[in-house]
Amino acid sequence: MAMERIWDKILPLLLPQNYRLITFDWPFAGTVKDQNLYDPVKYSSVEGFADDLITLLNKMDLKAVTFVGHSMSGMIGCIASVKSPQLFKTLILVSKFR
Repeated sequence: MAMERIWDKILPLLLPQNYRLITFDWPFAGTVKDQNLYDPVKYSSVEGFADDLITLLNKMDLKAVTFVGHSMSGMIGCIASVKSPQLFKTLILVSKFR
């Protein structure tokens, strides 16, 4: 099962609970066609990704979000929540066990 397929199992569990669902791709994702969005210096650590998440939440004027992150995205959410705790209400961290 590809990593992005994990959401096929999780999204049906979240949607009935009246959450506003926002999905996005990180600049390194295969679905992002503009390779100029990826800055190897900025993304040399997860701090750059956490800053992007904080920027996204601020631009969308979102507060007290429930963030669901799988694998590396979970760690990004953790770092972002420490840097800007007012933006997060809950973190749900998902990992695939074999």
